[in-house]
Amino acid sequence: MFIDTHCHFNFPAFVTDLENSINNIRQAKINSLIIPAVSATHFSQILQLTEQYSELYAALGLHPIYQHSPADLEQLSDIVSTHPTKLVAIGEIGLDRYDQSVDWQQQLDFFRAQLVLAKRYDLPVLIHSRKTHDIIYHELHQANLPCRGVIHGFSGSYQQALQFIKLGYYIGVGGVISYTRANKTRQTIAKLPLESLVLETDAPDMPLSGRQGQINRPENIVDIFNILSQLRTEQPSQIINAILTNTLTLFSRINRMEITNPIKR
Repeated sequence: MFIDTHCHFNFPAFVTDLENSINNIRQAKINSLIIPAVSATHFSQILQLTEQYSELYAALGLHPIYQHSPADLEQLSDIVSTHPTKLVAIGEIGLDRYDQSVDWQQQLDFFRAQLVLAKRYDLPVLIHSRKTHDIIYHELHQANLPCRGVIHGFSGSYQQALQFIKLGYYIGVGGVISYTRANKTRQTIAKLPLESLVLETDAPDMPLSGRQGQINRPENIVDIFNILSQLRTEQPSQIINAILTNTLTLFSRINRMEITNPIKR
């Protein structure tokens, strides 16, 4: 049984054939799936999807590489203040220094404002960090969020991962571990505490090795888990149970009553 903590299920790759997409995740034993927003234009669509299907949950936020306005931030605040039933996180938020075309000060301002929002409403965060791990660490340390969150698509060093873990954050494990050339990340994920890991696909992005150019799908979380099991020393049953516990601990608003028949240790 799997929970995909980061899947852009509202993108055309999935919603153009929604019923088939839902059937596919059910067949893959994906019990829950968190849909992070990247802009305010996605908020209502994501919330509508989560109301329509029990497996789907929402994370609302303003992604660092998109252009946003103060009105977008106000809209986000207004929605979060109503406590939507299926809203489990603020995200996808963060910082990005790979794309030099995005105004840096604007990124910082929006990131900090959304951390304040997460703290006010006791929600975890889904963190996008590209070439900004040290800055993100400083901002998260300063923010001191009660619910912490996930460092999404982590590809930093072992030492950087431990810093985030010591702050109480989880490390998102995705398709990057399928690439043998990503040796640093694979070695890091192999030796991090199992209690600090959650699974994610970032579908339709981040395709697995050998599937470049193809649409990544949430069902591929099964392959990510299998690769993780090859990298780790624990038994697969121990890994999946620990990851399920980690995920439900962090995203406490996911309906535990719907998580049935957990794998026995």
